[in-house]
Amino acid sequence: MTQSIKLKVNGREVSLPFNDPEMPLLYALRNELDLKGPRFGCGLGQCGSCTVHINGEAVRSCSYPVSAAKGMNVTTLEGLGTSAKPDALQQAFIDEQAAQCGYCINGMVMQAKALLNKNKKPTEAQIKEALSNNLCRCGTHQRIVRAVQRASGQLV
Repeated sequence: MTQSIKLKVNGREVSLPFNDPEMPLLYALRNELDLKGPRFGCGLGQCGSCTVHINGEAVRSCSYPVSAAKGMNVTTLEGLGTSAKPDALQQAFIDEQAAQCGYCINGMVMQAKALLNKNKKPTEAQIKEALSNNLCRCGTHQRIVRAVQRASGQLV
């Protein structure tokens, strides 16, 4: 039996249908709302490529049940900015050429945004710690750290 929940995604009210209350939020975001920022990586909440913000906190959407998102505010990468008008953090990632294959970038940006929302001027060590559970196999870690520093106004 199909059920649905109401929540706010990227600032707009939506109703998401689901058959299984344990279905990952990631599936609903990608399959029902066609949002491609959050990606399926490991399916275990370990790599970070599926990261979204729920009520302002970075959450791994591949292991977050869709039913738990009822009434929540969900922000995906698409909710930060657009290609025509990117968020300052997204622009910093572009300026630093922080993506190589790009698969991890959703998680890196969303985790970094959560950090910057709490700490406007994080140290390099704080940035590395905040991003330590996000996996990048291409090795662009230094560019990613510089992008976060740039977005926080510490690098010009």
